[in-house]
Amino acid sequence: MDGEKEVLGIWIGASESSKFWLSVLNDLRNRGLQNVLVFCVDGLTGFKEAINAVYPFSKIQRCIIHQLRASMKYIPFKDRKAFAKDLKAVYGAVNEEVACENLISAKEKWSDKYPNAIKSWEDNWDNLITFFEFPDYIRRIIYTTNAIESLNSQFRKITKTKLIFPNNESLMKMLYLATEKVSKKWNRVYPNWDLVISQLNILFSEVLNQGA
Repeated sequence: MDGEKEVLGIWIGASESSKFWLSVLNDLRNRGLQNVLVFCVDGLTGFKEAINAVYPFSKIQRCIIHQLRASMKYIPFKDRKAFAKDLKAVYGAVNEEVACENLISAKEKWSDKYPNAIKSWEDNWDNLITFFEFPDYIRRIIYTTNAIESLNSQFRKITKTKLIFPNNESLMKMLYLATEKVSKKWNRVYPNWDLVISQLNILFSEVLNQGA
């Protein structure tokens, strides 16, 4: 609770499914992680369902950056700048109401040309707007999975450099060493952390009191 990033575990799975994520979350809970207040996820298959099964009181925020990338793949280069500007008016809005109005405007402008790009925002809307419930200094923490992307990038370098590992133990050792290397650079405390804790204690008081 000191405002610094920390890796809680490394898991290896054949595929990312609800069953895999359920095993990960059950492991965390069995090890003592009684409450997770907010999950920021990138839309992986089965993750939302697993969260609801293990931590039913948690809020889920879909990563805005991943959502942007997913929708931009439908947009040709000539329209990307204008489309991205209209989307920024959505996720950069002052509150959920304004964000919804701006999404409607973007839909009226673009849905005929790129219906799938707009539909992806509508389909995931409930999990895209979670961060609007919080003040700006919390929004900046939870609206994207960037907090873990440096570690993921290091993992990708390892698995691309060495394509074959003799067993899972060998792979786990490499991932562990990579985690140790990256985490040594995590010495920055999130700004306004005292205020973050105060806000979360109030907003999630019922959930936290249940675990007391």
